[in-house]
Amino acid sequence: MNLNNIHNIYFVGIGGIGMSALARYFKANNKNVAGYDKTQTDITNSLVDLGVAVHFDDALENIAAPFKNPDNTIVVYTPAIPKDNAELNFFISNGFKVLKRSQVLGLITQNTFCLAVAGTHGKTTTTSILGHLMHECNVALTAFLGGISENYNSNLILNGSEVSVVEADEFDRSFLALSPDLACITSMDADHLDIYGDAAELKKTFEDFTKKIKPNGKLFVKNGLPLKGITYGIEDDSDYSVQNIKIKNGTYVFDVKAPKAVLENLQFNLPGRHNLSNALIALAMAVEYGCPHHQLAKALASYKGVKRRFTYHIKTDNLVFVDDYAHHPEEINAVHQAVREMYPDKQVLAIFQPHLFSRTQDFADDFAKSLSQFDDLMLLDIYPARELPIEGVTSSWLLDKISNKNKQLVSKTDLLAKIRESKAQVILTIGAGDIGEQVKYIKKEFSVES
Repeated sequence: MNLNNIHNIYFVGIGGIGMSALARYFKANNKNVAGYDKTQTDITNSLVDLGVAVHFDDALENIAAPFKNPDNTIVVYTPAIPKDNAELNFFISNGFKVLKRSQVLGLITQNTFCLAVAGTHGKTTTTSILGHLMHECNVALTAFLGGISENYNSNLILNGSEVSVVEADEFDRSFLALSPDLACITSMDADHLDIYGDAAELKKTFEDFTKKIKPNGKLFVKNGLPLKGITYGIEDDSDYSVQNIKIKNGTYVFDVKAPKAVLENLQFNLPGRHNLSNALIALAMAVEYGCPHHQLAKALASYKGVKRRFTYHIKTDNLVFVDDYAHHPEEINAVHQAVREMYPDKQVLAIFQPHLFSRTQDFADDFAKSLSQFDDLMLLDIYPARELPIEGVTSSWLLDKISNKNKQLVSKTDLLAKIRESKAQVILTIGAGDIGEQVKYIKKEFSVES
């Protein structure tokens, strides 16, 4: 399919983080773009500001006339859309070209030099670092991000079309639609078992992804993963390795040992060894692409982060409030490590909203272990997303497994009052559901006192 010959692009689920990046891309390329989503959000509002028509009722009369012609329209959908969605079924039944988001991403990137970031954790941050590094090195690139970059206030970095930087998502095996020149795998922990069934099948699919790399392409893997490639790691003997780590005024200062050089006194502002690892692999891929070392060093120091990835909302001597998207036990461990490293003497309150009944069930014991590390813990109800409840799988059931003495279930209605009762100097909100919507209320409530 030649996308140049298609004028109308319609999105079913346009408010999704990956979908909206594609919508921005097509709008910037002078396509006629519109779509549906069930909920109005900051993302959909930003699309409307760009001139994209977005509606929120699943009704055929809301589809504008130009998008009802299958000859010059493609329809993009996300697997999160329910199967009984009226609009999606209309397009399927009437001969439209209906593609998953990942398939469209594959079409866009197939004629570019493609750098793809895969892994069960760290994809979004790593992709945004890589996109920023290459943008600052004046590479003619388009970067599709799975989060909102603080540097660009967008999930799309648009600086040309010769190179593409993409987040290679393992959910629903989406990344198998890509054909990268350079690819990395940051992690392969068990996740999405509702899709894969078991960890072995997930691992096999990552192996299948490595076979999608173009001839003469390169694979980068975190040291310790059961795959062959260029290795990277922290203070080890990897091909690319972070060495001589120091923390100065909340900033990492370190060296990177690369195969052909040592990059000295690099600076990176995001807390946590997991973020240092993300920075390392982004740097390694940019080096292998050919970006100049001195420009990379300057770009790395100017990287600001991704919204909802250890995002500071209050940062004073009296109170720190951080929001993070972590929704897997290993991600929660990473957040815990970061906050303990930065604030070793402060009492930490974690407010966690479990995401998906199936994930909560599959990793209940691991969640309990990771959440027990915090001084105080509050659990919200499970965010169902695309799922129906599973009998017996509740936040109360998870709470019983947690050994933390200072633990409780809270509702969104009581959340501010419960936080006020805590003596914690560091507040964390954690989760991939709608807990992020509580951030503005918490920030407003406690900013005055901080």
